[in-house]
Amino acid sequence: MRRKLLFGERMLHGDGTLPFNGVIPFRLRGVFAETDLQYALGKIQEKHPWLNAFVQNDDKNRPWFVIDETKAIKIPVRTVNRLSDNDWQIESHRELLTPFDTAIGPLLRVVWIKDETVSDMIITIHHCLCDGGSVMSILAELLQLLDDPGADIGKEDPIKGVEDIIPPAILNNKTKRIKAKLIGGLAAVVLKLMPVKKNPVDRKRDYLIHWKFDESLSKDLIVYCKSAGITVNTMLCGVLLSAFKQVRKDQAHNKVSCPVDIRRFAPEIKKDQLFAFGLMIVVSAHAGLDFLDNVKAMQKDVDQKSAKLDPYATMMMMESAHSAMDNFTNLLKNGKSTNDCMFSNLGKIDIPHQYRSFELETIFSPAVIGPLGNTTTMVTSTYRGQMDFSFIASEGFIPYEDALAIKDKIISMIKEQISNIAVAVA
Repeated sequence: MRRKLLFGERMLHGDGTLPFNGVIPFRLRGVFAETDLQYALGKIQEKHPWLNAFVQNDDKNRPWFVIDETKAIKIPVRTVNRLSDNDWQIESHRELLTPFDTAIGPLLRVVWIKDETVSDMIITIHHCLCDGGSVMSILAELLQLLDDPGADIGKEDPIKGVEDIIPPAILNNKTKRIKAKLIGGLAAVVLKLMPVKKNPVDRKRDYLIHWKFDESLSKDLIVYCKSAGITVNTMLCGVLLSAFKQVRKDQAHNKVSCPVDIRRFAPEIKKDQLFAFGLMIVVSAHAGLDFLDNVKAMQKDVDQKSAKLDPYATMMMMESAHSAMDNFTNLLKNGKSTNDCMFSNLGKIDIPHQYRSFELETIFSPAVIGPLGNTTTMVTSTYRGQMDFSFIASEGFIPYEDALAIKDKIISMIKEQISNIAVAVA
């Protein structure tokens, strides 16, 4: 089985030599054997065919996902002795920066950091294969199979091209096809003519900063947002933009890019289907408003931008612009950064925590880093009532001390806003 990489997947894959990895760390308390883990991973590969794939270029240098059904590919597991509660951060950093050999595959691997009773595990994926939502499904299936090897996790109907995503009435609509080709062609011309520096910014040292809110603070934040009529996502965007402005001052751009789960707008893509392409909106703060009025105005912007998202038109346009791939990736790699951060909120993770032979103590928020420009990314998720944050960046874009200051500002601002609401209610 084989299929061409879509535009977004090609962008994330590049030439296959540089890492564009996501890591999903989690902590288990309990005992299980390595044979149990290998069996579970094998069953997951049976469900998800593309977990058996490698990437191969055709004679036109166009990359394809390819599965050699005569030759099994085993998901590798690297075992590490667990010495401290922070080992997962060290190994996550290593995994983020270690490239996959995409020409051999597979595009997923596991690190098992273990002692006698605690296992910190890391699932590492190549981002061209799947997004955060996809890999959370893989995590849920892995835990289910570790707990019960006989569990039925079903069988994925893999996506084989845009025909499996875009409804025929849209994909075959002559007007929409012409419009997509015109926009894609125009974008290709603009990208070709746009001047870009020859060399990318020197990233220097990459780093990961992690923190977690306890249940009380996490709950208070949710209550605050509900009372204000805003989403947690918009609240955090407002806090993030304000923190960047206070710390980075004139170097702040007042722009946060927020990935949006395409499954919300394209029901053809199922929750457990592996897919990497996402939609995006940009969020900015308004000048001259206090914090609460600002985030309420931002919420209106987010709602309006979200309502205009069209996954089908976007994908058709991008699929018409493959000739612009090199120019587009050069722009991302070498162009001047115009946003402060990529911010992704995975929301509440609905995975059980109690199993027969182990407990899922926590899921640390995923982290991702790649070679396409500004690496600054914050990801948050909520598990067992606790909000968890990972903040990835590079010294070439943001000094480590500034990142720590941004983290402290985020925490202090959230506590201050919650306190203001509590005083007002009292």
